[in-house]
Amino acid sequence: MMSDDIQKRYDFVLLFDVKDGNPNGDPDAGNLPRVDAETGDGLVTDVCIKRKVRNYVGLKYEYKNPYDIYIKEKAVLGRAHVVAFNNLGITLGEETRVEIPDNILSGLQDSVLPEGVSVEENDNQKPFLVIAADADVKAIKAELKDINPSTDVKKFIEGNLKNIKARKPKPEEVDKGKEWMCKRFYDIRTFGAVMSLKSAPNCGQVRGPVQFTFARSVDPIVSLEHSITRMAVATEAEAEKQGGDNRMMGRKFTVPYGLYRAHGFVSAPLANQTGFSVEDLELLWEALENMFEHDRSAARGLMGTRKLIIFEHSSRMGNVSVQKLFDAITVKRIDESKPARDFSDYSVSIEKDNIPQSVRLIEK
Repeated sequence: MMSDDIQKRYDFVLLFDVKDGNPNGDPDAGNLPRVDAETGDGLVTDVCIKRKVRNYVGLKYEYKNPYDIYIKEKAVLGRAHVVAFNNLGITLGEETRVEIPDNILSGLQDSVLPEGVSVEENDNQKPFLVIAADADVKAIKAELKDINPSTDVKKFIEGNLKNIKARKPKPEEVDKGKEWMCKRFYDIRTFGAVMSLKSAPNCGQVRGPVQFTFARSVDPIVSLEHSITRMAVATEAEAEKQGGDNRMMGRKFTVPYGLYRAHGFVSAPLANQTGFSVEDLELLWEALENMFEHDRSAARGLMGTRKLIIFEHSSRMGNVSVQKLFDAITVKRIDESKPARDFSDYSVSIEKDNIPQSVRLIEK
């Protein structure tokens, strides 16, 4: 898998654009393109960029070890933790499930429950009190004192703690689980993850060596709203209501054109902790260059990476302030008298005299 450790710090600038599409809709605003309310600048979240990197790596390597993806669509995260502990031969204990009597169900539902204790409800079955396989009995009892639920609820939970076969993982076992997860999942060793789940074996927390800022458009964006028509309906009731016309009206939001600039960072010390290697770094550059090529949809319009500018320091801790490096890159519109509608409407200049010789400039 990974061979060479990263021995240098990297900082980078990513330029990508959108034409007649919505680069990152805001679900809290009716899926309008994200925007800075004070300046009108368009925004794309760091989470959105990471998602595209994950998708590219997952597509290329078909989610196989050591390039599997932890945060993927429809994933149940706890399953990976169970697989990790099973592969490591670490047995934590057994999950306990107890049917909840009707007279205390509402009390349990209204109570704050200790970590490792949950209520599982299913439409086809009676509800169960579930005590996780890695639950800490002493911690549960201590939390019950602090939470102080009703007497019946407290008595029911404590009564079911007597014969359970749960066991909390030891610190060294958590570290082994964390190491296993880093080796298998590209996005964990790249971006980090919080893997101290209540519902699965604890694999600790990983601070990722690669981080992004929000992407911000170079100029304020214009958000357009379009009416769209679907020549069909979903149900017979809708068809009856329309007398056979069978049309559905909708709305679509687009940005005519926007050039976005994001900043990123790669920490060598953190990379050495997670196992993020030189090979992984090259894959990151490849993903950033090509992540839009397999992420096409009508909603996103025409999106693409236009430029990736990388600053390679000559030391693990870096040679110069990142602000000085980023300030050396200027992106501006060539003709201010007309709106930009293409990347060719902008100029990208790099003041190379302001970049120290100890920092290598790489343009992709």
